[in-house]
Amino acid sequence: MWCTPDLCDENPNDVFVLPPMFQSFGGKKAFCGKVVTVKCFEDNSRVKELAATDGQGCVMVVDGGGSTRAALIGDLIAENAVKNGWQGIIINGCCRDVHELKTMNFGVFAIATFPVKSTRKGAGEINTDIDIAGVKISSSMWVYADETGVVVANKNLLNA
Repeated sequence: MWCTPDLCDENPNDVFVLPPMFQSFGGKKAFCGKVVTVKCFEDNSRVKELAATDGQGCVMVVDGGGSTRAALIGDLIAENAVKNGWQGIIINGCCRDVHELKTMNFGVFAIATFPVKSTRKGAGEINTDIDIAGVKISSSMWVYADETGVVVANKNLLNA
């Protein structure tokens, strides 16, 4: 079994570590996979759309601009993501329905919880380069998240 401290120790020149601003809200406390990026602000249209697609072995990394005024995922979207094989989601923003998220075999890391849902106006982008707290992240990178932190790499560190 892997853990983020070991990945950092074993791959010091290959990892980028997100700042310790994320909390775990999902039932799956450690998860990893190929990154699929979403960029949106207070509109979870693209998150919902992506959760409905095949996400086998993938993790959504969402740049929600750090907003704490709207949740970008809740129980219904998370249920759909689980059904479609997504390993988890990391949100530079908020989630909601935490009681339900904790019961799912799905990783959810976010900066906070907020009970109000986002708008849905079709805004946002999928598979675009994002920047979370100075860490540049692209689709096809790999992400590893556990109770110690979130690590991003350009390659799969578990098959190295």
